[in-house]
Amino acid sequence: MAKVPGAAIAATGLIVGYGTARWTKKRPLGGVVLAAAGVVAAREWRARAGVPAAAALSGVYVAGFAGSHPLAKKVGAWPSVFGVAGAVALASWAVADRRG
Repeated sequence: MAKVPGAAIAATGLIVGYGTARWTKKRPLGGVVLAAAGVVAAREWRARAGVPAAAALSGVYVAGFAGSHPLAKKVGAWPSVFGVAGAVALASWAVADRRG
């Protein structure tokens, strides 16, 4: 079975996690989506590039989530989420996904 790139999983987790929180008005539910995607992405990163890379990319994922909040005050919520998702996906591709 073909593996889904960690970049796609992480970007989707950030976007769908935010969308879930926004549309359901239940932030914890969005957090569950975000966390679940983060766990799956980390497993892919570990399989493709090893534990240190997976730990670093997990940190980038969490930093992206945290950084999207202040960025949203400057550019808007959706542009912030899409920008951060793109940055996390690019980091994932550069570190792990292009190898596999």
